[in-house]
Amino acid sequence: MPSSFTVRRRTLIGGVALTASLVTGVVLAPAAFAQDDVTKVGFIYVGPVGDHGWTYRHDLGRQAIEAQFGDRVETTFVETVPEGADAERVIRNLASSGHDLIFTTSFGYMNPTIKVARDFPDVKFEHATGYKRADNVSTYSARFYEGRAVIGTMAGMMTETDAVGYIASFPIPEVVRGINSFTIAMRKVNPEAEVKVVWVNSWYDPGKEADAAKALIDQGVDLITQHTDSPAPLQVAQERGVLGFGQASDMSGFAPESQLTSIIDDWDQYYIDRTQAVMDGTWESQDVFYGIKEGMVAFPDYGPNVPDDVKEAAETVKEGIVAGTLHPFQGPIMNQAGEEIVAEGDVLGDDVLLGMDYYVEGVQGALPK
Repeated sequence: MPSSFTVRRRTLIGGVALTASLVTGVVLAPAAFAQDDVTKVGFIYVGPVGDHGWTYRHDLGRQAIEAQFGDRVETTFVETVPEGADAERVIRNLASSGHDLIFTTSFGYMNPTIKVARDFPDVKFEHATGYKRADNVSTYSARFYEGRAVIGTMAGMMTETDAVGYIASFPIPEVVRGINSFTIAMRKVNPEAEVKVVWVNSWYDPGKEADAAKALIDQGVDLITQHTDSPAPLQVAQERGVLGFGQASDMSGFAPESQLTSIIDDWDQYYIDRTQAVMDGTWESQDVFYGIKEGMVAFPDYGPNVPDDVKEAAETVKEGIVAGTLHPFQGPIMNQAGEEIVAEGDVLGDDVLLGMDYYVEGVQGALPK
């Protein structure tokens, strides 16, 4: 954990151990900022910017703001902030330090964001993956489950053991619907395949993620996917001769032989657009849920071990989602007991997806409560 705190033009770097100093206002003194006509944009991150996953991609979005607007903006960020009291203190300090727009980039920041926003009605807030809004609070998320349908299709075609491992963070709807979307797509092409889930109860913990990957491989899985933020599972996969998928960013640099593809979270354009709206005075509270069609869910090149027929199938899924002819949650869909919960031709609406709290057929084990 960093033991010092640095403020420089457009960028503030800090860890959770420094939250107390943030609250005092000592490090965010007015002298650290530019003139009043500069739009000040703050970010709060749940992990380190070097996680090579979720936080890394959000920070690339912050950098995209700087590249787009240059000296007309000043961005700051605070990294590795737990989802609790520390988050409220950091958000409050950003709001009281002259920021015009603040992005709070993890589900557990939802209630602290709403609470602070009440006290700072002139500051605009953007909360990632939540559902609570206010006149000065927007929400935004990506349809990651669309990406899971693509990689689930690939997994179903490539598994030889019919056992695929899934390393999950927390049992919130976002993560659960990803598991279900992956499983539904996998079983469309391989009805015998099943998913084994290990919950690590962390967004970013390379040690736990690596241990989970090892445990799953020891149980006979020959493919690994994840909804956690470090490349550790893919690194284990490569060491053990197993294939896998990256999460949130292209992780092929850590496992060039094992990564088949990755789901990339691309926030860049959204962050640029929302900053522009603040500058123009046109910002309004909204709820955004974008996917492959809008470019918020993207993919790198396929890895060297992806056969041509698997590439073709993956591209077909992508094209169907973009065209609106394929929905990852179109029936028939069965629950774990084999009971039909979505009839053939019906599609689950966003209201159901945003609160999803059950497993579909093909996922082993019970969902933690």
